[in-house]
Amino acid sequence: MSVNLTSLESSIVITDYYTVCSLSAIASIIVILISLFTLVLVWRTKLRLHTVRHLLMCNTSIASILYCIVQSVNYTFLIFLRSQTSDQTCRWRGYFAYLSISAISYSYLIQAISRFFTSVLSHRYRWLTTFKTHYILILVQWLIVIIIPLPAILTKDIYYRPTSLCWVPLKHLIHVIYSFFAYYIFPTLSICMIYVFIYYRVKRVTNRPCISVRPNNREKRDLELLRNILILLFVYSIGGTPSILFLITANKPIYLLSIVSMSLTVAVEKIFTTILDRDIRQVIIKLLSSTTRVKPFERLRKKETGFRATNHFELQPCPNKYLENVQRTN
Repeated sequence: MSVNLTSLESSIVITDYYTVCSLSAIASIIVILISLFTLVLVWRTKLRLHTVRHLLMCNTSIASILYCIVQSVNYTFLIFLRSQTSDQTCRWRGYFAYLSISAISYSYLIQAISRFFTSVLSHRYRWLTTFKTHYILILVQWLIVIIIPLPAILTKDIYYRPTSLCWVPLKHLIHVIYSFFAYYIFPTLSICMIYVFIYYRVKRVTNRPCISVRPNNREKRDLELLRNILILLFVYSIGGTPSILFLITANKPIYLLSIVSMSLTVAVEKIFTTILDRDIRQVIIKLLSSTTRVKPFERLRKKETGFRATNHFELQPCPNKYLENVQRTN
């Protein structure tokens, strides 16, 4: 294993990062633009988008913006600021990199917990669906996100390497396993288990033989939300697959792919979020239709013809001059 790691580090040159970092930067710009648009849209659209679900969506958008900024800073230090060789500075960059990754993962986890509250526990404990409860959830999430990457700065496992990002090297296997488990595997598995439980519970309720009526709107909406979030979770899981494969194989192409895959995955997730969310989709369609509608046409025709624009035909009196001309000709 150590021979493979040594040969891998010696085979990587700085030019190998040009393409993957450029693609990752483009994806980061897309993520930041879509996330800012989502935040502004939710803030400006009163009542309809001021819901707990969209609050958690905004929380994920903030985590995504943080991730893109941190990764872009790390790419800048790797390629353009190579004179910064401090190990301590490198550890802080690694800490914020792990913090931003876990921020996205755990933001999805509290979305799953919120859906569990709404679908399973809301009948007994109505207070679990309030804004206050979800503000506490968000606070706890960010506290966890700040605490779990602390080994990156409390240990000396991360150090400056000229041709590598400030991650934990694979030779510190225990720290690497902890990182993958705490930042990615644990929240992903927890999300899967929660949604599988909710899905089967909702399906069991809707398929009861004693219930002859069709599922109500709330149950249909639960199933639709579960479908949408499972699609997003599938996209997110694909993004972490190259990193797990690199942990197993220590392969150079997989390593380079793992750098860009996460940023591309976050960008695809943002696009899918905008498309799949019914309320946001309808608000965007309404905004587009209101901006493309031609309103001054009727007023312009009124000025040119002198007739009123109405929804039905209306007889208008003939001008006096026209009557005098008709009488002369007769």
